[in-house]
Amino acid sequence: MTRPFASPRLVERARGLGLCAALLFAGAVPAAADPAGQQFAALGPLGDFLDLFREPANKRQLVAWSGPQEAGSIVVRTSERKLYYILGDGRAIQYGVGVGREGFTWSGTKKITAIKEWPTWTPPPQMLKRRPDLPRQMKGGIDNPLGARALYLGSSMYRIHGSNEPETIGAAVSSGCIRMTNEDVVDLAERVKVGTKVTVEL
Repeated sequence: MTRPFASPRLVERARGLGLCAALLFAGAVPAAADPAGQQFAALGPLGDFLDLFREPANKRQLVAWSGPQEAGSIVVRTSERKLYYILGDGRAIQYGVGVGREGFTWSGTKKITAIKEWPTWTPPPQMLKRRPDLPRQMKGGIDNPLGARALYLGSSMYRIHGSNEPETIGAAVSSGCIRMTNEDVVDLAERVKVGTKVTVEL
């Protein structure tokens, strides 16, 4: 049994962006709620785009944890679009995150090498090559794409950072960085330290 995908609010928001045709194309989705927050995953890239318009459903919460990771470490599960801060004793704090879009996902283990408050954003050369219209540097602030905090991962160009686009949390839209709401990234930044282990899983 399926139900119409587009709520009245969604249609109104989409109309301004010329997405009516896309919404009609999407048709219907399962009526049952998706606990992993992947309501539109079956639609591929289109689903990730449409995912931007759903109501936020990625609340920070305490969950059970049975993995082998030590307390104080971080696990990002890209497929779930969740980040877990491991507390130990079978518990973790779960956060909703935005992840890399198709072609920009990655996995591996890094360590946090810096934690910055309202960081300056300097787009890496790879991004500037794709988007020459971007500024070469942007001072920290509410309009900065890195948001309220940035946790730098090793010597890579990837970060766990806040976002001035909270509607993207739960979607795959970034260039590989892990996005959080500003509220959540501030909470996480207060718990971690330089040297914290971060494991990213596909």
